Amino acid sequence: MKNTALPAQRFVELVSRGDVSALEHCHNICEEIEKKNKKFHHFNFFDKKSVIAQAEALEKEIIKGRRGRLLGVPVSVKDCLCIKGMESRTGSKILSGYKPTFNATAAQRAIDEGAIILGKTSQDEFGFGTFSVNHTADIMMGGEHIGNGVPLNPLDAGRSCGGSSGGAAGFAALTEHTHIALAESTGGSIACPASFCGMASITPTYGLVSRYGLMDYANSLDKVGAIGKSIGDVALLLDVVRGRDERDSTSLDSQKIELQGTGKNSADKSGHGVKNMKIGIPSELMDSIENKKVKGVVLKKIEAAERLGAVVQEVSMPLNTKYGVSVYYLIAMAEASTNLAKYCGMRYGFAKKLEGNFNEYFSAVRSEAFGEEAKRRIMLGTFARMSGFRDAYYLRAMKARTKLISEFRQVFSKVDLIAHPAMPITAPRFSEIEKLTPLEHYAADLCTVPANLAGMPHATINAGEVDGLPVGLMVVGYHLDDGKVLSLAASLEGGQ
Repeated sequence: MKNTALPAQRFVELVSRGDVSALEHCHNICEEIEKKNKKFHHFNFFDKKSVIAQAEALEKEIIKGRRGRLLGVPVSVKDCLCIKGMESRTGSKILSGYKPTFNATAAQRAIDEGAIILGKTSQDEFGFGTFSVNHTADIMMGGEHIGNGVPLNPLDAGRSCGGSSGGAAGFAALTEHTHIALAESTGGSIACPASFCGMASITPTYGLVSRYGLMDYANSLDKVGAIGKSIGDVALLLDVVRGRDERDSTSLDSQKIELQGTGKNSADKSGHGVKNMKIGIPSELMDSIENKKVKGVVLKKIEAAERLGAVVQEVSMPLNTKYGVSVYYLIAMAEASTNLAKYCGMRYGFAKKLEGNFNEYFSAVRSEAFGEEAKRRIMLGTFARMSGFRDAYYLRAMKARTKLISEFRQVFSKVDLIAHPAMPITAPRFSEIEKLTPLEHYAADLCTVPANLAGMPHATINAGEVDGLPVGLMVVGYHLDDGKVLSLAASLEGGQ
């Protein structure tokens, strides 16, 4: 899709000067959502009255001199992040009716800089999926239930947006207006949909963005990031939401995110900041990708970095390639089974008539309100951490994780960044997804899992197309090298 939207930073400048009306822009983007969401299902929750009320209040403040780095920018929020007074269900029926009394830190920081919250984007239930086909929450528009629907790829409605942040990436690709999506990744839930929809994304270093207000999938893996039409847009949002939060003990102090070799408003393709940068291509991972066209498109884009003065070389990462998916799913499922234990129909969300003892009641609620994939992961995760099996599965996976991080460290002692395809395939048709076994679903995360498992920052850009479908290039950096990752991605974005 042709990008006609203004870059977010340019949009903010025009709004600040009074040359663009944030209120008029919100009316336009709301009309777009009302017109298209019933087909594409990118939003789980959308209320035009709420959006316009925010825009009207902001417009009055702008007249009085209000400024902000996201002034008037519409920001959609993945359903797993809490927004005060807005139904937040993390894609699951079990949280039906839950309206938080507070904002997630990341969302609040965006609001403080003038962002307007559009609504909650659809996702796989609790983030459990690669293709955004696993969700049980109904779509709510203006207080009306309009049924349940899988988010559709705007490039081809018969194909997946990718998961689990499918709605975020789908709407980022669909909208004709300035917009940035606040998303979340556990094992690739930002990079995958961004790749399938041809969008830019950033998944930051673990801890760079506070997880306060995030409804957890796996505590040691979850990361809040961004999806948008350009690296400049996602870098701006990341820089706004990053930083230490006393309410999240895993959050980190961080430096300002600055893109090397960029102009004031957008990425400068001169290559400044890329020259002499060492970029590694993981040979074992590339060998494991069967789609030669996907590899060819990505390698061609990496050649552009060489023309800008970067040094490209092969690196070896056999352990991450062979064991990454297995280690990730053991750890993620074990942590998920613990996190989801609190959803039982007693405190909030879906409930039934109180009947029987507590085991019978909890089982009835969870049986009805959890989807098939959620139940699968709860059972597998509970098994992996049970007494008698914990040493053989969960603890062994944690030890293996340390080995995989060590392998990353060894590679980053030789190169500055790593580059490879974000996904081994292009967006599949829903008819193709239906034929996949659960293990084949999990295996599709081959490219995204290693960096997520190690907590390494990674960005994606659209590298080109295969048979008319976008192919994502993923750039991975060492811990807290988010700026360096974004700088390379910005330099390659849109280049030949």
